[in-house]
Amino acid sequence: MVKMSDYAGKPPAWCPGCGNFAILTAVKRALVELDIEPYRVLMVSGIGQAGKLPHYTRCNVLNVLHGRTLPAAAGAKIANPELVVIAVGGDGDGYGEGGNHFLHSLRRNHDITYLVHNNQVYALTKGQASPTSDLGFVTKTTPHGAWMPLNSLAVAIAAGGSFVARGFAGDVDHLVGLIKKGMHHRGFALIDILQPCVSFNHKNTHAWYRERVYKLEDTDYDPSNRLAAFEKSQEWGDRIPIGVIYREDRATFEEQIPALKKGSLVKQKIDPRQVEVLMQEFV
Repeated sequence: MVKMSDYAGKPPAWCPGCGNFAILTAVKRALVELDIEPYRVLMVSGIGQAGKLPHYTRCNVLNVLHGRTLPAAAGAKIANPELVVIAVGGDGDGYGEGGNHFLHSLRRNHDITYLVHNNQVYALTKGQASPTSDLGFVTKTTPHGAWMPLNSLAVAIAAGGSFVARGFAGDVDHLVGLIKKGMHHRGFALIDILQPCVSFNHKNTHAWYRERVYKLEDTDYDPSNRLAAFEKSQEWGDRIPIGVIYREDRATFEEQIPALKKGSLVKQKIDPRQVEVLMQEFV
């Protein structure tokens, strides 16, 4: 039986009160409750405060360039579909630098779980406006206020996302359930996590979110209705929904690759002479 101590890593270096602590706890609890042993897990991250999360766990970790989390995670999943692959990033890393990879991972439906710590600000670099900063949010780089924010959930649904959800770092129990649902999902599971930044975002605080978030599970909402999901993704302001916004079943990218029909690439025998043939053909 897997225990929380099996995933114990180095002490985090986040600011006291940071929402990342709750997300780290939720990730570990989800893995333990699903009884997934650390050697089966690969966490992939880029740059940023969110990108440090894998450093504070005890499992396989791959740290890559800023915004390049998803292609690295997809490559690992293709090479070894038996791995439980979790990609981790922030709103700047994932929706800014990694925006193009975000779109194509959604439409391809790679079988990975993507956790986006959405604090609506660049925190590692001291508080610049990010793609999800609220309209009019004033920072050093946006002294006249930020532009229209990116609606990542609506983009995800439009781009063909098969599992689109939103969590809140202030409700760990609910977040654990969402991460477990995402990991159970066959395909690309986006979980956008509202995560207050106590140092650089003094608008979207824990209290601000607590006054607004509500759980879709407490309503009669149907996450299989795509049009309703688009409408729900627009809800932001006095009321903010958390839970599964949209979900559908469709084939994963890995299931459609002919080379994987013989089994995992890492377990297939390699004939070095094939390389010589390719070299002669292309050089």
